[in-house]
Amino acid sequence: MYPAELVKPMREDLTKIGFKELHTVEDVEKAMELKGTTLVVVNSVCGCAAANARPGARLSLQNAKKPDNLVTVFAGVDKEATEKARDMMVPFPPSSPSMALFKDGELVHMLERHHIEGRPADMIAENLIGAYNEFC
Repeated sequence: MYPAELVKPMREDLTKIGFKELHTVEDVEKAMELKGTTLVVVNSVCGCAAANARPGARLSLQNAKKPDNLVTVFAGVDKEATEKARDMMVPFPPSSPSMALFKDGELVHMLERHHIEGRPADMIAENLIGAYNEFC
């Protein structure tokens, strides 16, 4: 587990733009019951989360079409919530950071760490925007 003071600014990168934090299994289950589209970001302390994933998520929300719901779990902090979110992303293996788009609780688009690491934020945003335009 990472200290709260360490991850606070990393959490705020997403919460300040409208993401709701999910801390428990119940939080994740409720989020997956929401109607419409839900973007789940598995946040992380790694450099690719800071340089690529969180900025990519932020840029993607400048699109006309965007998810109805924005939620996040923090790997290495919210252990049970992260495990539950990852269970919903099967058949994809666990990775951090990662992003998944759900429509009415069904996984419709996935970005794994290998899609994020080493790619610029605008490329990640373009990938997400393509999914938003198709499913939102």
